[in-house]
Amino acid sequence: MILPKDRDPRFITIRRGGTLTDSDHRLLALWAAACAEHVLHLFESVQPSDPRPHLAIEQIRAWARGEIRMSQSRAAGGHAMAAARELSGAARYAAYAAGQAAVVAHVAAHELGAAAYAIKAARAAAPGGDGESAGRLECRWQRDQLPDAIRELVLDDQRLRNEICWSVFDPSSKSVWWTRGESNP
Repeated sequence: MILPKDRDPRFITIRRGGTLTDSDHRLLALWAAACAEHVLHLFESVQPSDPRPHLAIEQIRAWARGEIRMSQSRAAGGHAMAAARELSGAARYAAYAAGQAAVVAHVAAHELGAAAYAIKAARAAAPGGDGESAGRLECRWQRDQLPDAIRELVLDDQRLRNEICWSVFDPSSKSVWWTRGESNP
């Protein structure tokens, strides 16, 4: 479960009664796609003939460009998550990241699911006891990709939903850097 019981109005579009602009919704979608794509190779190395996670990432980008309807991207997200169910470890988490990214078109707050699953994938793929370090590096990479327009929104969302996202964004465990430019603690 990566969504809170009460929806944050900052992740609900203005036309639905929230405060999220369409342009920021598209930026959240593109950032989630980048997070998922960064670990997609972990799925493709195990399931090279299964295109569903890759297609989900393509679909959310097409939605952000206005080329397809929300329902098409959402459906692709469901297919990517179905690809994950039979797997374990890094490949599973990478497919879930792609699925979460694609459903950002439907519910913007899934952006954090894509990021959190990508961090879990990086951790699971790391050799030996390097999982925490790999997770910190992945989180830092993700934050470096954040557009300025949504940076504070996403960072605050990470702080607020860290606990329901397996604490992958928890600064007390040194899993994240809360501001741009901080060095590795």
